[in-house]
Amino acid sequence: MQISRLSIEGRDVAEAKPERDAGAARDATRGLPAYERIKTAIRTRIREGEWGPGEPIPGESELAREFGVSRLTAHRALRELAREGVIERRRRRGSRVAVRTGRDIVLEIPRIERLVRELGAAYELQLLARRTAVPPAEVRERLELAPGRRALHLLVRHLADRRPFQLEERWINLLAVPEAAQADFTAVAPGSWLLEHVPWSEAEHVIAAENADPATARALDIEPGEAVLVIERRTRNGDRVVTWARFRHPGSSYRLATAFAPHG
Repeated sequence: MQISRLSIEGRDVAEAKPERDAGAARDATRGLPAYERIKTAIRTRIREGEWGPGEPIPGESELAREFGVSRLTAHRALRELAREGVIERRRRRGSRVAVRTGRDIVLEIPRIERLVRELGAAYELQLLARRTAVPPAEVRERLELAPGRRALHLLVRHLADRRPFQLEERWINLLAVPEAAQADFTAVAPGSWLLEHVPWSEAEHVIAAENADPATARALDIEPGEAVLVIERRTRNGDRVVTWARFRHPGSSYRLATAFAPHG
């Protein structure tokens, strides 16, 4: 069973520390906002073993000098990496690579059709919208795409016994998954298709609650203002973001459960 941590999962690193191709790294991040370039560089160095779990990483001043940016930009990069669980920040102690244990809370990356059928309901999907487009700035940053790059945008409603169960909005990075442009998402859920066709190495989840706006209420067949459970998920394959998705569920018919224990 595939699982992903609520924050980015740590990875084993080898004793040997491979040299990075700095030119290739610059090419891969050209066009990204400066703070995203810093985040990508830090993730890469952690992945390649330059900094291991618990080891300190450069501070804001050093990063600002290295990347030729302001301390405010470096601060934003470190703040977001800390929020995503990649690093840990302590006042007057600097930043360190996050240390993960086997007791972190975990969530599955589920196949939606299996989840619905396990509830004893019949599963259906409805592809409400599909287009290839330049993502909005907020989504582009999450996909770590250069300005002007196009991605595949999908809006899918998942039904359980013909009742709305989940509204999925998904952007797929066509640089990472070019074959998605030809996939038939009227017949298979996008998440299930990706699990079958694309390996993933890291995942992030953000869980929130919101009140349904009129469009969401219509799609989920609920009243405007009703509680909605929202799960955002971003998955990576190596250095490249594969997909970012937002899932909305009627608050009265969906719940999350996990098991965990205190640290010993």
